Amino acid sequence: MTDLLTHEEYRAIAQSLDLPQNAWIDGAYRPAILGKTFETVNPATGVVLGTIAACGPADVDFAVAKAREAFEDGRWSKLHPGARKDVLVELSRLMLRNARELAVMESLDAGKTIYDCETVDIPEAAHVIKWHGELIDKIYDQVSPASNGHIAMVVREAVGVVGLVLPWNFPLLMLAWKIGPALASGCSVVVKPAAETTLTALLLAELAAEAGLPRGVLNIVTGSGADVGEPLGRHKDVDMVSFTGSTVTGRRFLHYSADSNLKEVVLELGGKNPCIVLDDAEDLDAVASHVVNGAFWNMGQNCSAASRLIVQAGIKDRLIAKVKEHAREWIVGDPLNPEVRIGALISKAHFAKVSSYLKASKSDRILMGGKIVGEGFIEPTIVEVSDRNSSLVREEIFGPVLTVVPVASFEEAIAVANDTEYGLAASIFTANGKRALRGARMLRAGTVTVNSFGEGDITTPFGGYKQSGFGGRDNSIHAHDQYTQLKTIWLDLTDTADTAIG
Repeated sequence: MTDLLTHEEYRAIAQSLDLPQNAWIDGAYRPAILGKTFETVNPATGVVLGTIAACGPADVDFAVAKAREAFEDGRWSKLHPGARKDVLVELSRLMLRNARELAVMESLDAGKTIYDCETVDIPEAAHVIKWHGELIDKIYDQVSPASNGHIAMVVREAVGVVGLVLPWNFPLLMLAWKIGPALASGCSVVVKPAAETTLTALLLAELAAEAGLPRGVLNIVTGSGADVGEPLGRHKDVDMVSFTGSTVTGRRFLHYSADSNLKEVVLELGGKNPCIVLDDAEDLDAVASHVVNGAFWNMGQNCSAASRLIVQAGIKDRLIAKVKEHAREWIVGDPLNPEVRIGALISKAHFAKVSSYLKASKSDRILMGGKIVGEGFIEPTIVEVSDRNSSLVREEIFGPVLTVVPVASFEEAIAVANDTEYGLAASIFTANGKRALRGARMLRAGTVTVNSFGEGDITTPFGGYKQSGFGGRDNSIHAHDQYTQLKTIWLDLTDTADTAIG
């Protein structure tokens, strides 16, 4: 585990950072073509960290053209897989060498706790890049069972120029989830970070160049969704787009594809994820620890957050008492304080949205929290709902709010869990192995954890059912599928001269 510094030491590092300001296109920092900028703000303090290039359609065109040029001349796409591996492994090493700078930068830009940035986000992002790099020269193509007179090869080829549109909740980790397999596959990429969180993506591009990634292969175009995201989604020379974010915005990318060149679209969207605790669950204290981590990690700003606690009525009060005990340990405060576990929500607009749910919840039973702790901060909140159709149960709040839904039986728990338009993640706690496996099979979600909260790891595919997304999966060897095309090469081995004589 990473050795954490003191609060004062992290603040000193924050003061000394040289923050990037411009987009990264064709291997260099560049201002927006029209010279526009926007402010990036520390959500924990409201202080402006600096100005960032506000790119537009012309910048997107330039970045796509450079990415296409790099792809077609083969400086990366035709490089030997082992050579591409060496570059990505070196990038991972450089990320770890600069991990503390990346962690502090991420904390300042996103309001994330330095504890999470240091112990999870940055080391895991570096691991993801290395894992996909190491995989490059270990994926084999195939030969189909054709006749004796034929050989049919099934080979993978890089899809081409890829647009990667990122969320703001895990800026560097989600960047790694996407560029790892995309670059490993030989694609050139144009990345649009969330406007709220651009800094670490820019620094990573600089590190990638230092690691030996050729210019034009990785481009970071900064700006708004309207000025960068939509032009990227509609661009006719982009072969594929991978988007992580809200379901509302995900729908737009399907329209962009339909209205342009029918580019492939992969969507990883929202979730309203159930955590089922049955009355035979063992060690309720351990269960409570998982519940709290699932609900409040990253201030609940997590698409796989366990935001619905579905618990059998007979153990509800005992479990909630233990959940409260663990939740009290999640201190709210300055994200640069390593003892803090709840930092700031990403923006004033998002803070207002989450706060509105707390006001709406007054008709329900607030079991813990429910208070605003200064501008941008909300304490861990637990609400027992009286109406299963309320917005607290149905809508993705994306904040530190856990709703409690009592049920009478295993069957009712599964029915309530599946009664949602989403299907990203779910968890079930029970000592009965058969019920655990039955429940896992019955839950309509892309990832189901048993007696734990989690998302699997880099070796397991991550993505959802229903309106939580489709088109592909992040993580695992399956992530490479979305950045490659399958080509059949059919070879006729018959001797045409012999055939003619015969």
